Amino acid sequence: MNYWLMKSEPSAFGIDDLARRPNQTEAWDGVRNYQARNMIRDGMKIGDLVFFYHSNCEAPGIVGLAEIVREAYPDPTAFDPAHKHYDLRSRPEQPTWFMVDVRFVRKLKRTIPLAELKNHPELQDFPLVRRGSRLSVMPVSEMQWEFILALE
Repeated sequence: MNYWLMKSEPSAFGIDDLARRPNQTEAWDGVRNYQARNMIRDGMKIGDLVFFYHSNCEAPGIVGLAEIVREAYPDPTAFDPAHKHYDLRSRPEQPTWFMVDVRFVRKLKRTIPLAELKNHPELQDFPLVRRGSRLSVMPVSEMQWEFILALE
């Protein structure tokens, strides 16, 4: 099993939105970074666990857990000229962008804020706490996963 962190702005789609979806499941669309796309396309497998992270908000942090329930498939928003995630270069016969389906597992007992995560030397290699790391999808090692869960 692999572990991941996926960022979303709570004003656009937060952990509570995921919990309210039918079957508590939603497609994770709109990723438009090649490195993040590669992790989605090549790394994420059914059963992998995800930290759900609220970004670009007053108190960014890890707010919940989700799991991958469908592996990578072409992101249809890239093909729709009316959609904000449209990409002229991506075509159904040769897709550029992919998405996975995630299912809500649970909210954390408390939000674990980014500021707190940055204060732990055990997480110095965690991509989220590195200066300039802006990826919306990133891997989490098993050690990092267990350490962060123990903070809740």
